[in-house]
This record gives sequence, C-alpha cells and structure tokens, in this order.
Amino acid sequence: QVQLAESGGGLVQAGGSLRLSCAASGRTVSSYVMGWFRQAPGKEREFVAGISRSGGSTAYADAVKGRFTISRDNAKNTVYLQMSSLKFEDAAVYYCAADRTVTVRLTPGSYDYWGQGTQVTVSS
Repeated sequence: QVQLAESGGGLVQAGGSLRLSCAASGRTVSSYVMGWFRQAPGKEREFVAGISRSGGSTAYADAVKGRFTISRDNAKNTVYLQMSSLKFEDAAVYYCAADRTVTVRLTPGSYDYWGQGTQVTVSS
C-alpha cells in the first residue's frame, strides 16, 4: 500500500554527521508507524529507531541513543534519520520500514513495508 525509498547515504568520516531520508508514495506516511533498521555485512538486520504516526513518540536502540534522531514530516510524506557523532560500527545498509500499528515496533518482522536500503560508510 506504500512504497518507500531511502536516500542520503554515503561516505562520512568518523565523528561526522549524515541525514538519511525516506520518501513514501502511495498512502500518506501519517498512516504508518515508521522505523529505521540497519544491516552490516555478515550480521543480522537490527533496529535503529522508530517513530509513531504523529511523531509524538520515538524509540532508539541503545547503540545510537543520544547520537541519532528520527523525525517525520507528514506534510512532505518523508521520514528522516539524523545521524551525528558517527562511529565505524555505524557503517551498514540502512533501511526504512513502515507498518500499520498503534505503537512503535522494534523487530524487523513487525514491519510489512520496506525500502531498498541506502549505504552508509564511515571512514577513519
């Protein structure tokens, strides 16, 4: 019912910042709880951040808490992930996900819709 497309990935130095965007088409993004996940080579996909339909509630993985900020602009049908103080271990393919649920979900299996992913590379 909704199509997701991530953008904004790239190469950034450790300690730097990067903002990822997730543009939605089809149904309005306000109808969905949104989440960001990441997957590094050889590792399982893991939860990064989630945000409620209105943006009033957010959740973060402990590894990114205090450094990453998830936000949404429902008028623009877009969700963002602002990443600061990037570390080498943050390097991964980042995926945007959406689900029709009341509360933010923390597992990949809880989300029905996914983007194609955008690569984030962190250099020394």
